[in-house]
Amino acid sequence: MQKRIVPLVIVAILFASTAFAQMGKSRPSPSASATCDLGGGKTVTTNYSSPRMRGRKIYGDLVPFGEVWRTGANEATTFVPSAEVEVGGKSVPVGNYTIFTVPNADKWTLIINKKTGEWGIPYKYESDELARVDMKVSKLPSSVEDFTISYVKSGNGCTMNIDWETTRASVQITAK
Repeated sequence: MQKRIVPLVIVAILFASTAFAQMGKSRPSPSASATCDLGGGKTVTTNYSSPRMRGRKIYGDLVPFGEVWRTGANEATTFVPSAEVEVGGKSVPVGNYTIFTVPNADKWTLIINKKTGEWGIPYKYESDELARVDMKVSKLPSSVEDFTISYVKSGNGCTMNIDWETTRASVQITAK
C-alpha cells in the first residue's frame, strides 16, 4: 500500500509546484482596460486581454472574417456601463455585459451579450444577445502590435476604438 502512495504524493507535489510556478508568470495576453467618462459620474468600462501580433497575420487569418470573435484573448471582454447608454443607436441598460465582434474586411458587427463569465469561445450565446450593432472600419496609418480597446471623448459620449494590426473598428456610445 505504501509503495502506491509514495508515487502519488510525488506526482501531486510536482503538479502543485508547476501550478504555483505558472501563477507567477505573466500572461502572453495581459489584462487591460479602458474607460469612457460620460460626465455626471456616468462611465463605461471595458476589461479585456490584449494579445500581441508577434509577426502573425491577424484579420482574415488568426481572426477569421465572418466568424464571431471574443474580441481579445482569454476570458470574454466585459462591457460595463454605469448608466443607460446608446451604442450605435441601440439602448443598453446599466449592467455587466460581454462583447464579441464579427470582423469583416469592410464592416464589423459588435455583439453585446447579457451572459457574463464565459471564457470567450466557442460562441454559443445567441439567445443571450442584447444587441448587434454595425461598426465602422478604417485603416490605421501604421501597424498596432498590441490589441487595444480605447475611448475617445466626443460630445456627450465617446467613440470606442478597437485597434490591431492595421485595422480600426469603431462605434459611437452616448449617454441617455
